[in-house]
Amino acid sequence: MKNEAQYWEDCLTDVENHSVERKESPADKNELRRQICAFANDLPDCRQPGILIIGATDKGEYAGLEITDQLLTSLSEMRSDGKILPFPMLRVEKKTILSHDYAIISVEPSNSPPVRMDGRVWVRVGPTLRQATREEEIRLAEKRRYKDLSFDLTPVESASIEDFDKTLFADVYLRHAVAPEVLEENERTFEQQLSSLRMIRSAADPLPTVTGILTIGADPLQYLPGAYVQFLRIQGVEATDPIKDRKEISGPLIQVLRMLDELINVNVEIRTEIARSNLEIQTPDYPIAAIQQVIRNAILHRNYDSTNAPVRMYWYQDRIEIISPGGAYGQVNDRNFGQPGVTDYRNPTLAEVMRNLGYVQKFGMGIPIAKKEMAQNGNPELEFNFQSGIITAILRRRPEHTP
Repeated sequence: MKNEAQYWEDCLTDVENHSVERKESPADKNELRRQICAFANDLPDCRQPGILIIGATDKGEYAGLEITDQLLTSLSEMRSDGKILPFPMLRVEKKTILSHDYAIISVEPSNSPPVRMDGRVWVRVGPTLRQATREEEIRLAEKRRYKDLSFDLTPVESASIEDFDKTLFADVYLRHAVAPEVLEENERTFEQQLSSLRMIRSAADPLPTVTGILTIGADPLQYLPGAYVQFLRIQGVEATDPIKDRKEISGPLIQVLRMLDELINVNVEIRTEIARSNLEIQTPDYPIAAIQQVIRNAILHRNYDSTNAPVRMYWYQDRIEIISPGGAYGQVNDRNFGQPGVTDYRNPTLAEVMRNLGYVQKFGMGIPIAKKEMAQNGNPELEFNFQSGIITAILRRRPEHTP
């Protein structure tokens, strides 16, 4: 068995190793992303990590690239910048090989292929990188390992594709998730399209997944009773005060997110003040972007598995409380929650859906954006309370607006 030093020396110098790609510099990030996507798809089914060596020529010679912490951080950020979906499993590190330093990206095969980069599926055939054919894409979808997947990808045994809103899928979601030239090929069956986007288990066994039911299900509550948002507008500062408005927002995820945006816009109050030179200054009692980021974060990260509780949005006279069932997950805890770049996903495929629909711009930045918006609008700092299986976000009203 080779020792570690010999393994990395072989990776650098064996130009016939098709599981290794060498790049002199990281200048072309999209080329690196395509290679990561292809290694994650693991079309030959090697079930071994693909290796990207940054700082080496095609022949395995040292290219003179300085390996800095900034460079390693920049490479790591490709995992969660939203261009590669679902999230690739990768590790970035500096290695000294034959007395020279290189940046190494190790990419694990995905449990949930096909993996896309900007809506396109990339594969490696020998040393060649190219877009997958329709047949290869189908093959990738068929080799998912469901026993290793998150709850949002588990099949809903009692459902069928008849529970899907086919028009919503074809006219809205498909056009957001897949590159235009891929759609123009128009050779995939409805089941193959659903399977490729993780809405069903496979084309041969078309059981809807949890993500499929949440995203394009005509009635998600039939199978996931907690998949809605409970909204209360309360005339006072206590839960027992009179209720001014009450809504239960349910349906396909696309519909829920649109309705929430409308509801937020209706309920935010704008105060107009006359400044010098007769200029009007309009200030909202809450920044709309902050509320949007927090409620979307709650929907994305909530627990859909072991609770029928909804996400709750309680709008008091002095604050908004957004309550998400499901505590912090993975590497996220009550100490690092909301820090830029600190993120983990209980529902990674649902995160892919929200990114495709444009409701997530950059992963791991929702809460930092909300905090920044609150500060710029003059609101008190965003607060979080952590209890067993529940996270409550509290947005306090801008002082000038508080009764």
